[in-house]
Amino acid sequence: MKRIIEVAKEAGIEEEHLETYGKYKAKLNPSLWEQVKDRPNGKLVLVTAMNPTPAGEGKTLTTIGLSQSLNALGHKTIAALREPSLGPCFGMKGGATGGGQAQIVPAEDINLHFTGDIHAISAAHNLLAAMIDNHLFHGNALRLKPERIMWKRAVDMNDRSLRSIVTGLGTGNGAVRESGFLITSASEVMAVLCLSENIDDLKVRLGRMVIGYNEAGETVTAEDLQAVEGMAVLLREALKPNLVQTLEGTPVIVHGGPFANIAHGCSSLIGTKLALKLGEVVVTEAGFGAELGAEKFFDIKCRQSGLQPDAAVLVVTAKALKYNGGVAKNELDAENLEQLQLGLANMNRHVRNLQKFGVPVLVAVNHFVTDSEAELELIFAECRKLGVPAELSQVWAQGSQGGEKLAQSLLNLLQEDKAHFAPLYDHALDLQAKIRFIAQELYGAAEVVYTPAAKRALSGMEQLGFGQLPVCMAKTPYSFSDQPSLLGAPEGFTIHVSRVSLSAGAGFVVVETGNTMTMPGLPKSPAAEHMSLEPDGSIQGLM
Repeated sequence: MKRIIEVAKEAGIEEEHLETYGKYKAKLNPSLWEQVKDRPNGKLVLVTAMNPTPAGEGKTLTTIGLSQSLNALGHKTIAALREPSLGPCFGMKGGATGGGQAQIVPAEDINLHFTGDIHAISAAHNLLAAMIDNHLFHGNALRLKPERIMWKRAVDMNDRSLRSIVTGLGTGNGAVRESGFLITSASEVMAVLCLSENIDDLKVRLGRMVIGYNEAGETVTAEDLQAVEGMAVLLREALKPNLVQTLEGTPVIVHGGPFANIAHGCSSLIGTKLALKLGEVVVTEAGFGAELGAEKFFDIKCRQSGLQPDAAVLVVTAKALKYNGGVAKNELDAENLEQLQLGLANMNRHVRNLQKFGVPVLVAVNHFVTDSEAELELIFAECRKLGVPAELSQVWAQGSQGGEKLAQSLLNLLQEDKAHFAPLYDHALDLQAKIRFIAQELYGAAEVVYTPAAKRALSGMEQLGFGQLPVCMAKTPYSFSDQPSLLGAPEGFTIHVSRVSLSAGAGFVVVETGNTMTMPGLPKSPAAEHMSLEPDGSIQGLM
């Protein structure tokens, strides 16, 4: 690894704007923005994916490898990524720093505690939770209804036993009430930090977060509890983006980590805007399939900030196509042209969906050694039918060299095909109309049904003046529907909205469908079982 001071210098960042965390990590001081804010923006490229297998399709890997390849071709490029959550790292998916010759480093630091950002978000979230219960204990001057307190607690770990809890048990321990935990990546504080422009914007957003309702049915906010300044103090350092590097020394801004199946799934706005001032091209990602991460990137992050994406790269694998064509998880390595052909419908819908946002699309076929030539040719033939460019990506095995054709195709696309970006739906639509529009236009659903509680919640939000907000759909990442087993490109199904919650600080309404959980659980054999700390201090099994 290069020293981070050297990486920063090559990116045009002077040492006075760095706050180093050892030799290989640094935070970027707000003074850097003041220096670069008047520069023109570079090109903004979103990396997204088709509906994945449970192992993922290499979206982060492709983002890292593509940024290395663009730099190798002489185009100053910066990647912008999310911070990994400890939950998946110790759960099913493992680390989230790429792999092979397309990694960000120091990988172990980034996958674990990094610079403490996620811990700070947990602390700020739980400070507010503690202040709510303290307010109840000391007389409840705001007349909060305990049964209508919406704010839970947060921890950065998968722990299903904390989904529903009772607080206040025992003598003198406050009001006894039902509550629960979210994983920190689903916290509104995480979303607020990632969508804030600066410290002032952060405070405004923290202040308008709704924690519950009073006896008159009115909202009670973090500002009402006088919690904003204390939370901001905890988030002071976390608001500063982190700078690291790829294995080939490409600068990467890693900042913020909201999940895309239950939150808005994008790295921080501050980090993205900085990268656009520093690089000719910025390659960023949004989590899971394009109907989740990309939709939220376009309809929430870009809508709120005014960002104008220039292209989208859709990551596709032969494995995911076979999986969506009906092949069992343990048989994905074997050639199966018939099922792959069926699975191409999933890729096709994602391509068409991305084009609905007015951005040019490039398909990146992430290569596995088990891919057959016949399978790859079938994918490329389908892309030719769709009229979209496609390239094989071999960045895992070959680093920047394995992504040169992909990078050149992207450069050609940026030069020849101008984006005409627009969000999918009009913000003036009511909340149910927005939900229905996404479900029908992107997912292929026939209708949307609501639990009585969800319908009441939406009506209440409209009456309170929140109807203009965009919606943040929370659903399974494995299907266009809310049923993980309904693979491919289903049509005519029903989306079931089970719960709706207001994220007024982040600026959206969270719509939970199916059996979405805001606190995941560990699998039968979690990744933590296969890790070890060696006598020399090295870690085995984290990646």
